Amino acid sequence: MKKRIVVTGMGVVAPNAHGLDDYEKALRGGVSGIRFIPKLQELNFGCQIAGVPENFDEIRKSYFDREKLLSINDNIGFASVSAVDAWRDAGFNLNSDDDNTVDWNTGVIAGSGIGGMDTIANTIVPVINEGKVRRLGSRVVEQVMSSGTSARISGLLGLGNQVTSNSAACSTGNEAIIDALWRIRMGLAKRMVAGGSEGATPYIWGGFDAMRVLCRKFNDNPTSGSRPLSATAGGFVPGSGGGMIVLEELETAMNRGARIYAEIIGGYVNCGGQRMGGSMTAPNPEGVKRCIRGAVADAGINPAEVDAINGHLTATYADPYEVKNWSAALERNTENFPYIQATKSMIGHCLGAAGAIECVAVILQLYKGFLHPSINSEDVHPDIEKFALKIPHKCLEFPELKIFAKAGFGFGDVNSCIIFKKWEGN
Repeated sequence: MKKRIVVTGMGVVAPNAHGLDDYEKALRGGVSGIRFIPKLQELNFGCQIAGVPENFDEIRKSYFDREKLLSINDNIGFASVSAVDAWRDAGFNLNSDDDNTVDWNTGVIAGSGIGGMDTIANTIVPVINEGKVRRLGSRVVEQVMSSGTSARISGLLGLGNQVTSNSAACSTGNEAIIDALWRIRMGLAKRMVAGGSEGATPYIWGGFDAMRVLCRKFNDNPTSGSRPLSATAGGFVPGSGGGMIVLEELETAMNRGARIYAEIIGGYVNCGGQRMGGSMTAPNPEGVKRCIRGAVADAGINPAEVDAINGHLTATYADPYEVKNWSAALERNTENFPYIQATKSMIGHCLGAAGAIECVAVILQLYKGFLHPSINSEDVHPDIEKFALKIPHKCLEFPELKIFAKAGFGFGDVNSCIIFKKWEGN
């Protein structure tokens, strides 16, 4: 029998809230974290709005001393604050720096899509170009190496199992959680801290602006800019932040009397091979459907049992295709289609952090029994108008909510899907 895996802790730094209580309130209220960013205007970006966590400098100063802050850029900071919050939320304490205790049963998988570009652009490139390489100091490598995020979290929490960082474009956060799920199932860990983060910098967003896939039409009305599922969607709004969850073997969680948020009953990852309509930037629809079906099969449920979908849904041309792929994969027509929502309508597209921040939203909704609205989607795209009644525009109290599917699709034609189940004590 497969080991059962549950979620016992969560932490989130999102554009519309920091911390679970405030994040839940923002989700229920349809609160947008999208704001006008003067720096983007100065740099002549077409898109001049973004989702950036507010007051983060003050937040991280309240978590870490001056010595640690020297090594914590935004990307690592978003992940580290989220990880510390998740660890404490799971019922654990932070050990002091001089405590040599190592938790050999717990590891970290913490990914990002692009990572520490702010450090590269603002520090490394200018200093080296000025011929002053010795002034870089000893802290820049750990801020820009791909595994810098997981390494920092391991040091903060004293974790001694697998410590690694993954990267799979916009599927990163989901895949970190799925990889952690599999590691615990295999008996190689009792517990994993997993999720994703992404820094807030024009040097990450610039390439997307050049591709003209970012929203350009709502610079004067930022909160209306992120419009998944909408007929007037004009591209995605870039976002940033971090989300981390604590996954734990059920037996271990029960033995220590942990509070359980939800159970993760299935997960699947694949790639469309950039064939059959798939490319570097577009998903192969057959790959998407296989991924969804794979997650459902791994969960051991009937597709008819899925109550709600938290889609990838970025406010691009791909949204209608995604809805149709869900319909085909689950064999659910407009009459019996699950509810479908887009957290990105409130936070934008947080790239490597998207899946993790949105998974926290899914778990909160399962735990508290509600569905958050998809804002800015009242004018549903005509290609999916027949699904309109399944898109909540106001918070929906839903105590009978039991099975929630979460998708993530990314550049490179990569796909991921996770199936969460409400924890009912058995």
